[in-house]
Amino acid sequence: MGSNPATNAVLPPEEENNSPPRNDDGVSLADVLPKTRGVNIFASLTRQFESVDARLGDAAHNVTVLAPRNGAIQDLPRKPWENPDDIARFGEAQAYEGKDGQDRASRNLERFVKAHVVATSPWREGEEAETLLGDKLTWSRAGDKIRIQPGDVEVDSIAEKVSNGEVWVLNGVINYR
Repeated sequence: MGSNPATNAVLPPEEENNSPPRNDDGVSLADVLPKTRGVNIFASLTRQFESVDARLGDAAHNVTVLAPRNGAIQDLPRKPWENPDDIARFGEAQAYEGKDGQDRASRNLERFVKAHVVATSPWREGEEAETLLGDKLTWSRAGDKIRIQPGDVEVDSIAEKVSNGEVWVLNGVINYR
Protein backbone atom coordinates (compact mmCIF):
# COMPACT_ATOMS: atom_id res chain seq x y z
CA MET A 1 0.00 0.00 0.00
CA GLY A 2 2.96 2.33 -0.18
CA SER A 3 3.25 2.79 3.57
CA ASN A 4 6.56 2.93 5.30
CA PRO A 5 7.24 -0.44 6.98
CA ALA A 6 9.18 1.27 9.74
CA THR A 7 6.07 3.14 10.85
CA ASN A 8 3.97 -0.04 10.74
CA ALA A 9 6.32 -2.12 12.87
CA VAL A 10 4.45 -3.60 15.77
CA LEU A 11 6.01 -3.34 19.18
CA PRO A 12 4.98 -5.27 22.24
CA PRO A 13 2.76 -3.30 24.60
CA GLU A 14 5.53 -2.75 27.13
CA GLU A 15 7.77 -1.00 24.58
CA GLU A 16 6.54 2.59 24.45
CA ASN A 17 8.98 4.15 21.96
CA ASN A 18 7.03 3.73 18.68
CA SER A 19 3.59 2.72 19.92
CA PRO A 20 0.92 5.25 20.78
CA PRO A 21 1.27 6.73 24.25
CA ARG A 22 -1.29 5.58 26.80
CA ASN A 23 -4.10 8.09 27.16
CA ASP A 24 -5.00 8.09 30.86
CA ASP A 25 -7.32 11.10 30.85
CA GLY A 26 -10.51 9.06 31.19
CA VAL A 27 -10.82 8.23 27.48
CA SER A 28 -12.04 4.64 27.17
CA LEU A 29 -11.94 1.95 24.50
CA ALA A 30 -15.62 2.67 23.84
CA ASP A 31 -14.56 6.24 22.92
CA VAL A 32 -11.63 5.42 20.62
CA LEU A 33 -12.66 2.17 18.92
CA PRO A 34 -15.22 3.83 16.60
CA LYS A 35 -12.55 6.37 15.57
CA THR A 36 -9.82 3.80 14.88
CA ARG A 37 -8.96 3.73 11.18
CA GLY A 38 -9.94 0.71 9.16
CA VAL A 39 -11.92 -1.19 11.80
CA ASN A 40 -15.30 0.55 11.71
CA ILE A 41 -17.17 -2.65 10.76
CA PHE A 42 -15.94 -4.39 13.92
CA ALA A 43 -16.45 -1.24 16.00
CA SER A 44 -20.09 -1.06 14.94
CA LEU A 45 -20.57 -4.74 15.87
CA THR A 46 -19.32 -4.16 19.43
CA ARG A 47 -22.06 -1.58 20.02
CA GLN A 48 -24.77 -4.15 19.24
CA PHE A 49 -24.09 -6.09 22.45
CA GLU A 50 -24.63 -4.32 25.77
CA SER A 51 -22.26 -6.61 27.68
CA VAL A 52 -19.39 -5.90 25.27
CA ASP A 53 -20.13 -2.19 24.87
CA ALA A 54 -20.30 -1.77 28.65
CA ARG A 55 -17.00 -3.64 29.09
CA LEU A 56 -15.27 -1.34 26.58
CA GLY A 57 -16.42 1.66 28.59
CA ASP A 58 -15.64 0.16 32.02
CA ALA A 59 -12.73 1.97 33.65
CA ALA A 60 -12.41 -0.76 36.31
CA HIS A 61 -11.65 -3.67 33.93
CA ASN A 62 -8.93 -3.39 31.30
CA VAL A 63 -9.25 -5.31 28.02
CA THR A 64 -7.35 -5.71 24.76
CA VAL A 65 -9.58 -5.33 21.71
CA LEU A 66 -8.38 -7.43 18.76
CA ALA A 67 -10.11 -5.46 16.01
CA PRO A 68 -10.04 -7.10 12.57
CA ARG A 69 -9.52 -4.75 9.64
CA ASN A 70 -12.61 -4.15 7.53
CA GLY A 71 -11.05 -6.16 4.70
CA ALA A 72 -10.45 -9.16 6.96
CA ILE A 73 -14.14 -9.27 7.86
CA GLN A 74 -15.22 -8.72 4.26
CA ASP A 75 -12.92 -11.54 3.08
CA LEU A 76 -14.37 -14.15 5.45
CA PRO A 77 -15.78 -17.24 3.70
CA ARG A 78 -19.03 -16.66 5.60
CA LYS A 79 -20.61 -13.69 7.34
CA PRO A 80 -19.80 -13.36 11.07
CA TRP A 81 -23.42 -14.19 11.94
CA GLU A 82 -23.45 -17.38 9.86
CA ASN A 83 -22.61 -20.77 11.31
CA PRO A 84 -22.22 -23.84 9.07
CA ASP A 85 -24.05 -25.94 11.69
CA ASP A 86 -27.12 -23.67 11.46
CA ILE A 87 -27.10 -23.88 7.67
CA ALA A 88 -26.73 -27.69 7.76
CA ARG A 89 -29.58 -28.01 10.26
CA PHE A 90 -32.06 -25.48 8.86
CA GLY A 91 -30.96 -25.00 5.25
CA GLU A 92 -29.41 -21.90 3.74
CA ALA A 93 -32.75 -20.24 3.01
CA GLN A 94 -34.23 -20.82 6.49
CA ALA A 95 -31.25 -20.64 8.87
CA TYR A 96 -31.66 -16.95 9.66
CA GLU A 97 -35.32 -16.34 8.81
CA GLY A 98 -37.92 -15.32 11.36
CA LYS A 99 -37.44 -14.63 15.06
CA ASP A 100 -35.59 -17.90 15.75
CA GLY A 101 -33.24 -17.30 12.82
CA GLN A 102 -32.57 -13.74 13.91
CA ASP A 103 -31.81 -14.99 17.42
CA ARG A 104 -29.34 -17.55 16.00
CA ALA A 105 -27.67 -14.86 13.89
CA SER A 106 -27.41 -12.53 16.90
CA ARG A 107 -25.83 -15.26 19.08
CA ASN A 108 -23.34 -16.07 16.32
CA LEU A 109 -22.43 -12.41 15.90
CA GLU A 110 -21.99 -11.96 19.65
CA ARG A 111 -19.68 -15.00 19.66
CA PHE A 112 -17.63 -13.37 16.87
CA VAL A 113 -17.31 -10.10 18.81
CA LYS A 114 -16.48 -11.74 22.16
CA ALA A 115 -13.77 -13.86 20.48
CA HIS A 116 -11.99 -10.57 19.71
CA VAL A 117 -11.96 -9.05 23.21
CA VAL A 118 -9.25 -10.27 25.59
CA ALA A 119 -10.02 -9.74 29.27
CA THR A 120 -6.45 -8.55 29.97
CA SER A 121 -4.45 -5.38 29.36
CA PRO A 122 -1.60 -4.91 29.24
CA TRP A 123 -1.20 -8.35 27.66
CA ARG A 124 2.39 -9.56 27.85
CA GLU A 125 4.19 -11.74 25.31
CA GLY A 126 3.69 -15.45 26.00
CA GLU A 127 0.99 -14.75 28.60
CA GLU A 128 -2.12 -16.89 28.10
CA ALA A 129 -5.18 -14.65 28.22
CA GLU A 130 -8.87 -15.45 27.97
CA THR A 131 -11.31 -13.82 25.57
CA LEU A 132 -14.81 -12.82 26.62
CA LEU A 133 -15.89 -15.95 24.71
CA GLY A 134 -13.74 -18.07 27.06
CA ASP A 135 -11.04 -19.08 24.57
CA LYS A 136 -7.35 -18.90 25.49
CA LEU A 137 -4.94 -16.89 23.32
CA THR A 138 -1.25 -16.02 23.44
CA TRP A 139 0.93 -13.79 21.31
CA SER A 140 4.57 -13.79 20.35
CA ARG A 141 6.92 -11.86 18.18
CA ALA A 142 7.92 -13.33 14.83
CA GLY A 143 10.51 -11.01 13.30
CA ASP A 144 9.02 -7.53 13.39
CA LYS A 145 5.43 -8.76 13.68
CA ILE A 146 3.21 -9.93 16.50
CA ARG A 147 1.27 -13.13 15.86
CA ILE A 148 -1.65 -14.37 17.93
CA GLN A 149 -2.13 -18.08 18.57
CA PRO A 150 -3.99 -20.21 17.91
CA GLY A 151 -4.58 -19.24 14.30
CA ASP A 152 -1.33 -17.40 13.58
CA VAL A 153 -3.22 -14.11 13.19
CA GLU A 154 -0.99 -11.15 12.36
CA VAL A 155 -1.30 -7.92 14.34
CA ASP A 156 -0.92 -4.98 11.98
CA SER A 157 -0.54 -2.36 14.70
CA ILE A 158 -1.34 -1.35 18.22
CA ALA A 159 -3.55 1.58 17.31
CA GLU A 160 -4.67 2.94 20.67
CA LYS A 161 -3.69 2.83 24.31
CA VAL A 162 -6.24 4.35 26.66
CA SER A 163 -7.08 4.23 30.35
CA ASN A 164 -8.86 0.86 30.19
CA GLY A 165 -6.87 -1.00 27.56
CA GLU A 166 -5.58 -1.21 24.02
CA VAL A 167 -6.84 -1.62 20.46
CA TRP A 168 -4.80 -4.01 18.34
CA VAL A 169 -5.61 -3.95 14.62
CA LEU A 170 -5.57 -7.43 13.06
CA ASN A 171 -4.96 -8.49 9.47
CA GLY A 172 -7.22 -11.50 10.06
CA VAL A 173 -9.81 -12.79 12.50
CA ILE A 174 -9.69 -14.90 15.64
CA ASN A 175 -11.48 -18.25 15.37
CA TYR A 176 -15.02 -17.60 16.59
CA ARG A 177 -16.63 -20.99 16.01
